Amino acid sequence: MNILVTNDDGYFAKGIAALVAVAKEFGNVTVVAPDKPQSGMGHAITINAPLMVDTVDVFGSDVVAFKTSGTPVDCVKLAVDKLLSSPPDLVLSGFNHGSNASINILYSGTMSAAVEGSIEGVASIGFSLLDYSEEADFDGSQSIARRVIQYIIDHPLPKQRLLNVNIPKLPADEIKGVKICRQANAKWEEDYKERFDPRGKKYYWMTGHFENLDTSNDTDIWALEHGYASVVPVMFDLTDHALLAAMPEFESVLLQ
Repeated sequence: MNILVTNDDGYFAKGIAALVAVAKEFGNVTVVAPDKPQSGMGHAITINAPLMVDTVDVFGSDVVAFKTSGTPVDCVKLAVDKLLSSPPDLVLSGFNHGSNASINILYSGTMSAAVEGSIEGVASIGFSLLDYSEEADFDGSQSIARRVIQYIIDHPLPKQRLLNVNIPKLPADEIKGVKICRQANAKWEEDYKERFDPRGKKYYWMTGHFENLDTSNDTDIWALEHGYASVVPVMFDLTDHALLAAMPEFESVLLQ
């Protein structure tokens, strides 16, 4: 297989090195990753500045690797359009340092890169470990990634679908297994702190806390809190098909 690996923490992050090591077990690996941290960029693309690209040699002589000045989504677009000689068979994004469970998927550069891979018609997976430390232990994450990658090789995903995989911060031998879940109903409660710079100009610094509004036991948050890795099937069609089917009368009202 030809495998593209990217992330949002930057090409130098320990997480992407751990994911590259796993990816190499399944095929030929090319890395295209940001040259600086890009967490929280979501599906942003660069349209008002040039994209700079340089080769890097940090993953071994058997891995072709590039760093770019763009976002995680830029990385995938550049890879597919310019940097790869042929389309990849698999896009892997991560390992992210921190959670991308529940609503975090909407803000995540890691998951947006995987979504972009899926938009390009490539089987894609985003991986995240619930540990923000630069020196996080990825042994358990690597074990989970091997199992998930092998599964989608044996059972190909439908087109325009991808997987969001989150792994709890536990030693590898304490992770209970994998749960196939739905995305939990949860949100961030922001609190913007008002401060002043040395010249007296007001600015705001975002803080806040994560609030889980979902008590069901079939969600990604529940799985992670109970020692399981969570796997959520994802699609980028945001149409509410159930509501669409339930409101035909609304269309006739609009056309009056």
